[in-house]
Amino acid sequence: MLLFYNALLLFFYADIIRSETIYQRRRLNKKERCHMSGIMSVKEVSIRWNISERRVAYLCSQGRIAGVQKKGRMWMIPADAEKPSDNRMKPGISPEKIRPSGLPLPVGISDYRLASTEYYYIDKTMMIRDFIDERPMVSLFTRPRRFGKTLNMDMLRTFFEKTEENTSVYFRDKKIWACGKKYREYQGKYPVIFITFKDIKFNTWEETFDAIKDVFSKETHRHSELRTSDRCDEYDKKIFDRLLSGEVNEVELSAALLNLSRMLHRHYGIAPIIIIDEYDIPIQQGYMRGYYDKVILFMRNLFSGGLKDNKHLSFGFLTGILCVAKESIFSGLNNLTINSVLDNKYSSYFGFTSEEVKEMAEYYGASDKYGEICEWYDGYRFGKTDIFNPWSVINYFNNECEPRAFWQSTGSNDIIGEIISQANAEIYERLTSLVNGETFITYIDTGVIYPQIKNNPSTIYSFLLVAGYLKVVRATTSFNGDFMCEVALPNKEISFVYHKEILQQLDNLIPQSTAVSIQEAVFSGNNRKLKTLIQTLLTQSVSSFDTAGENFYHGFMLGLCALLGEYFVSSNRESGDGRYDIQLKPVKKNLPGILIELKAEKNCPEEKLKKLSQTALQQIDDKRYDTEMRTEGIATIYKYGVAFSGKHVEISVG
Repeated sequence: MLLFYNALLLFFYADIIRSETIYQRRRLNKKERCHMSGIMSVKEVSIRWNISERRVAYLCSQGRIAGVQKKGRMWMIPADAEKPSDNRMKPGISPEKIRPSGLPLPVGISDYRLASTEYYYIDKTMMIRDFIDERPMVSLFTRPRRFGKTLNMDMLRTFFEKTEENTSVYFRDKKIWACGKKYREYQGKYPVIFITFKDIKFNTWEETFDAIKDVFSKETHRHSELRTSDRCDEYDKKIFDRLLSGEVNEVELSAALLNLSRMLHRHYGIAPIIIIDEYDIPIQQGYMRGYYDKVILFMRNLFSGGLKDNKHLSFGFLTGILCVAKESIFSGLNNLTINSVLDNKYSSYFGFTSEEVKEMAEYYGASDKYGEICEWYDGYRFGKTDIFNPWSVINYFNNECEPRAFWQSTGSNDIIGEIISQANAEIYERLTSLVNGETFITYIDTGVIYPQIKNNPSTIYSFLLVAGYLKVVRATTSFNGDFMCEVALPNKEISFVYHKEILQQLDNLIPQSTAVSIQEAVFSGNNRKLKTLIQTLLTQSVSSFDTAGENFYHGFMLGLCALLGEYFVSSNRESGDGRYDIQLKPVKKNLPGILIELKAEKNCPEEKLKKLSQTALQQIDDKRYDTEMRTEGIATIYKYGVAFSGKHVEISVG
């Protein structure tokens, strides 16, 4: 099978390799050519050692092949070189779980030059073609975290930026280069201002302001040629020195984009491109930490100077999770084009498409895993394009094709906790329905802003969508340009993330001591104690249960279960002869499994409520809900039948 994959790869890359070889040979002078005897190419070594060409290139780059030399972009490998041992084998790991030979996976790599040469890189350079064809003045791309925004922005910087290095070498084997001279003429043409706010996460405005000063200081230092430029006057150079030293006040810093772009325009004779990555991170922090108005005012002035009516600007690119245009942060910016998760333009360039994932799976010898990858990491829909979570797919292959909720470890949106804390019974019920595999129709505002959270809790669905916690099944444009959307959870990973980052926000409402007491009651089977604790929470945590249905209580119990830890929480899945309400499968098999069946009835008398809880408990046995855990070798399983009516609860234990 491995030979088959290698054969396919050799066929696929034959033309590229042939062209590259001809190109490199032309660069060799007569003296160099005379030394070619006893030298093998990457292609020849790949065939001899029965590994991929990418793997050979990687071994060369790591210095693991004795005597290897690099001429231009071509590796020259001694004919008598020995194949290095495969150090990737781990103790206790069977050979079938080892990734096939190939380039390393770009986990956490956002440097385009590095990603495109030393790692497995999925070519997104056609984004450049689409931009050149359309030529919007300022483009804003909003996507969830870890969907390739920073890498794409660095790709744009590398392509367009005018530098002493010939950066065309990073694109000659990419799709954009094959598009023709029209597009290649843009390569290396512009000076570029590149700003990223992705690490601006501080508790005060003073700390945030100092961090932004540091970001601009580093970018100013990157353009040190301006200090000695004979095209910049003394006034420009004073501004340059103040930005470089960080000795600027708020007014001066808010004009940094305008001033730097003016100096670069004068020096190079061509207006620069401005790229701002993760522009909304400081804004989110400002809302969470109480300096929202200050950061909004600063950003408004910064962008107004740098992006609005700036004659020293060729193009502008921004990325973020939210579009906060309603805050007038882009006030009067009539040249702004917004590309959200609901827009078709550029929809395939952030995240992986199905074809890209299939090729990746084939390259790593895991084509048979495609179905599992779809189940866990597919399901997003940007515009009309189906998209996989790129961070999770990469980590899946890097984790020997064992599925996990990788996305949740990338840092949560703190704003979700703020939203959940203000959710009402209807919102809890809807969120729970999503975990149960249901969909619902809701209004989506892609320009949602943070203050709306307190004024309109229903904006939670807009936040969840743009942040990557929901997908659009079907969308209809409303009369004002916003959307009515049918929404659902994208995939299995998000179900886990839902419990971790959304339902677990109940921890903010439940004292730690209470959470510990609940765990003790569950594991000891103390029915009376558990009943008292839950009833107290129902009374104290939520204002009204008069209209609450079973879905609400389902969500409430899921939240409690999320606090237990050491368990995989699942809901409404088939086991035995039906679908259980809640299952807690232990991470370690020496812990007990837990099954919970829920019933709810309005205005239910105490005796009837007890019988309802007994009915729920009996259903667990009748439907054999413990089948899944028994099959996996979990010997001890606690069973709970829980019945609710308003703020009253009855629990039967089996």
